[in-house]
Amino acid sequence: MTQHLAAPAAPTTGTHTGWWRDAVIYQVYPRSFADSNGDGMGDLEGVRTRLPYLKELGVDAVWLSPFYASPQADAGYDVADYRAIDPMFGTLHDADALIREAHALGLRIIVDLVPNHCSDQHEWFKQALREGPGSRLRERFHFRPGKGENGELPPNDWESIFGGPAWTRVADGEWYLHLFAPEQPDFNWEHPAVQDEFRSILRFWLDLGADGFRVDVAHGLVKAPGLPDIGGKDQLKLLGNDVMPFFDQDGVHEIYRSWRRILDEYEGDRVLVAEAWTPTVERTARYVRPDEMHQAFNFQYLTTDWDAAALREVIDGSLAAMRPVGAPTTWVLSNHDVTRHATRFANPAGLGTQLREQGDRELGLRRARAATLLMLSLPGSAYVYQGEELGLPDVTDLPDEVRQDPSFFRAAGQDGFRDGCRVPIPWSGTEAPYGFGPVAGGPSWLPQPDSWAGLSVEAQTGDPESTLELYRAALKLRRSHPDLGAGEEVEWLEAPEGVLALRRGSLVCTVNTTGEAVSYPVAGTPLLASGPLAGAGELPADTAVWWQV
Repeated sequence: MTQHLAAPAAPTTGTHTGWWRDAVIYQVYPRSFADSNGDGMGDLEGVRTRLPYLKELGVDAVWLSPFYASPQADAGYDVADYRAIDPMFGTLHDADALIREAHALGLRIIVDLVPNHCSDQHEWFKQALREGPGSRLRERFHFRPGKGENGELPPNDWESIFGGPAWTRVADGEWYLHLFAPEQPDFNWEHPAVQDEFRSILRFWLDLGADGFRVDVAHGLVKAPGLPDIGGKDQLKLLGNDVMPFFDQDGVHEIYRSWRRILDEYEGDRVLVAEAWTPTVERTARYVRPDEMHQAFNFQYLTTDWDAAALREVIDGSLAAMRPVGAPTTWVLSNHDVTRHATRFANPAGLGTQLREQGDRELGLRRARAATLLMLSLPGSAYVYQGEELGLPDVTDLPDEVRQDPSFFRAAGQDGFRDGCRVPIPWSGTEAPYGFGPVAGGPSWLPQPDSWAGLSVEAQTGDPESTLELYRAALKLRRSHPDLGAGEEVEWLEAPEGVLALRRGSLVCTVNTTGEAVSYPVAGTPLLASGPLAGAGELPADTAVWWQV
């Protein structure tokens, strides 16, 4: 049942125009951030109590992954009620308190919106099943008769992102479309009722005080007319490389123009952020034209290997693509769907974004710290995924029986190892759950490694060599330095092969992506380094340095 409050929180006031252009946005995965009641599941009250930590860390906004009422078939990305909080996370009053306290601390809150699909337990879908073929409710989804003599074959050859066909047959013989799990039926965005409903949902959360929305699968809402076959198998290999009939259709842009008009009615610079997988960064830029969204995730940067030439190419391409539309470029290294970059960089290049091998932990952390300084030196906005400031690796050896990623249980889909980046983060203490919950030795929805005691917030605080203190120092300097933050370009300096050297005003960032120390003198004063510096003029292996020149 939808929950209601007597009065909405007031919109954020006192903000400056364009805060998102250089914001550092911290992603909270609520079930894994902080557990306030000891049930082993993180919750909104847990997030609220840890907001001072995020303020001290130096971020500008907090993006909350879904906390809506949901059967949790896909960790909350299967929404049954967009105006209610799932009891495992708390109540709408908890959400209101979280938003109010964040604003009091000067932090903004970005809500995760899931418009491409809902849960099969959503009232619309349940009623559509009850009413049967030809009903008005079925028009709000993609129900179709099957092919074959008796309709026993799916309506087309589309494959689910999670593996298997993208269609499921119901008892009356019709099939419905789900680009993800069968428990996640896709909305039909050609239907006016769907569009009206989401405009209402936007207003609900804006009235509560939300500062914006991260739009899940922003590229997927509109499907090609007639739902044409793609032809052939292994369609997942085409994702992000080719235009698909169910992704990145031009019709999505009018939807976001209508949403932008709603946000512009509100005070406080409310924002839309697109999760849009597109074939090129130029296609991504279409989502952030002046009358559409404010930001789009830069997946091309996230998937780039630890290689100077490749990094420079994607940095130049990203900045060039955003410049004509006047949008800030975004930079991200990790999120809840990919192996943490401290583990990706610990393994050989070219293995993708979901790994089951821990690799060389020391090497991975060294590269991850350097990658962070590079990311935070670039013009635009940066995203930090919870726990990366602790240098957390992926947990690659989770027992199969504890895994909950739905794609792990479906054949021919993604690898399904996303649980490894979702393990609850360590806060304090020497035994699990390391302060994640209120009781030592209490439960945790995914098991934490014994080795994490030394990686907790408590263990790293005050240690000048720790990854946490590196993040704190970098974010403080990024906020205070006049040449960091917003911008549209960098100046590349001459550098040896395998080394990046970029200049932004009076700041130079040098990054050695090779496994050997390189001679590269800089006529300046080192402000911050990702690792120990050796002799003058020498840049250690897999190390980044900020210089004042």
